[in-house]
Amino acid sequence: MAQQDPPPFDLVGRLAAGHDPAAALEQLRRRRLPRSLGKQADAAAHYRPSDELLMAINMAIQVAAPLLLTGEPGTGKTVAGAFIGRYFGIPVFPFQVKSTTTADDLKYDFDAVGYLHWAQSDNTSGAPPGRRRPGNRRAKTRRDFLQKRPLWHAYDHATESVILIDEIDKAPRDFPNDLLHELDQHSFRHPFDDTEVIEPRCGRPPVVVVTSNDERRLPDAFLRRCIFHRIELTETLVADAVQAHVGDFPHLGPDELAAAQKRFWELRDSPLDKKPSTAELLVWLCILSARRIDAEALRSASLAALPAIGALVKDPQDLEALG
Repeated sequence: MAQQDPPPFDLVGRLAAGHDPAAALEQLRRRRLPRSLGKQADAAAHYRPSDELLMAINMAIQVAAPLLLTGEPGTGKTVAGAFIGRYFGIPVFPFQVKSTTTADDLKYDFDAVGYLHWAQSDNTSGAPPGRRRPGNRRAKTRRDFLQKRPLWHAYDHATESVILIDEIDKAPRDFPNDLLHELDQHSFRHPFDDTEVIEPRCGRPPVVVVTSNDERRLPDAFLRRCIFHRIELTETLVADAVQAHVGDFPHLGPDELAAAQKRFWELRDSPLDKKPSTAELLVWLCILSARRIDAEALRSASLAALPAIGALVKDPQDLEALG
């Protein structure tokens, strides 16, 4: 019997005599990433918000209030911002919140090290910088080391835009409260000139979308200014997401997709600390498709022995509990 070629999913194997790295690299380059694993802008084209989410989006836009979206990771909170941008054909300025983020990081970034290096190298005579050049000339040069960040870019844009503040619950507690003026007045002072006000050039505030994974409670003063919506992971939401990306699973038929979703919900009903969400399910389906897994293999396996279980369950204790 002639040996069959390995399925396209198998890119890496054991090193053996005659291994050709160049051929392996060419195979790596030819792989086609599924749309569901691609950019948010691509995912937005297939995003199907619920009626309740659409209502929340419309309320936030109508009253120019931030839209605060909460829910489990992987429920489509971030893609909602890209969806709004795609719907209106306006740019989205994303801002990924970190544990060290400050409100100024959303507005601008000043390269203090670069400026200090310039000031020292420019002072060739050894005289104090203030005497080397007129003060107003030096103040203007400082602006060369100022970089605009998402909020400033949005205000500078000629038309409406979307600001996506992603995972705000990761920030220090003061971060949301430090944004209250910008959220209310839609303006801020220039960092080097208190008389200069930065505000939307188009005359209308951008659409602000804020996401949170519910890792901690946000300040009440911030919450009062938001339109709130929690995205619940429902069977309808999951089924819609799978259907929207069905082209990424060319080797899974209706039976396989139904069996895979049934096992996914069984995992969700198990006592896991970290339950899989929609994002993990889409990755898992891509892998099942590439491996040509049939419905019977999915139905007959125990939860712990499901094919590619590592795409769904990421906690060692959860894996042990399934066993």
